[in-house]
Amino acid sequence: MASNPVFHRLELLVGSSVVRRLQGSRAIVFGVGGVGSWCAEALVRNGLGAVTVVDSDTVCVTNVNRQLQATTGTVGQSKVDLLAQRLRSIHPRCQVEAHQAVYEKATRDRFELPSYDYVVDAIDSYTHKLDLIEHAWEVGATLVSSMGAACRVDSTAVRTTSVWNARKDPFARIVRKGLRKRGFSGDFQVVYSEEDPLPPTETTSVACGTHQCFCPHDADSDRKDWCETKLVINGSAVHVTAAFGMALAGLVLQDARAKVAAP
Repeated sequence: MASNPVFHRLELLVGSSVVRRLQGSRAIVFGVGGVGSWCAEALVRNGLGAVTVVDSDTVCVTNVNRQLQATTGTVGQSKVDLLAQRLRSIHPRCQVEAHQAVYEKATRDRFELPSYDYVVDAIDSYTHKLDLIEHAWEVGATLVSSMGAACRVDSTAVRTTSVWNARKDPFARIVRKGLRKRGFSGDFQVVYSEEDPLPPTETTSVACGTHQCFCPHDADSDRKDWCETKLVINGSAVHVTAAFGMALAGLVLQDARAKVAAP
């Protein structure tokens, strides 16, 4: 019998040694949107002992279609605070921390990456993503990273592989190019899709990132509007973004199994 009955079915699947390893592990998830929010919940439901969630954003009404903590009643509230509350309700023994902050070179030391067993990259900001990948590799953290989940509708095309082998994913290609320019020679596992990205439809909204944005903005707020930094606002669906998040959590579980099995 598992020491915590919440994880009894998981123990039946992977064994008590793996469950104990997960319970002794710490993970930090950067970006808790359509991919990262589902990953964070899966990590908690898989029994990790400590999970930290990092995101500077608040819930926008356009997040409701795919982000775990986003409902029509939580618009305007902190994504990480809402998610942390939910995670604690699932697994009260898990040490859940929430940081409403941007990961960038100027702030990276506050997150103490060497103290984590797993670093999950669900950031969609290109430069910040490359900064996180480099830093995680430098400190020897086990990194798993999400590539492009937008513009897809086929969740059965989601795959995991080395960052250098993720094909048919334009964002992965851009990430590889950026890493090469920085002289990065490391390797890590990514989640990507083999489905060709769908082109924009004729009904694509021009509201996000413009003066017609659906979400009201406080002129006195210093909150960064990420939509305004994007050249294109892509469509996305929950069954794909959630599949990406679950696959990231699966990579963590598989790593724990591998380490328990290692001589």
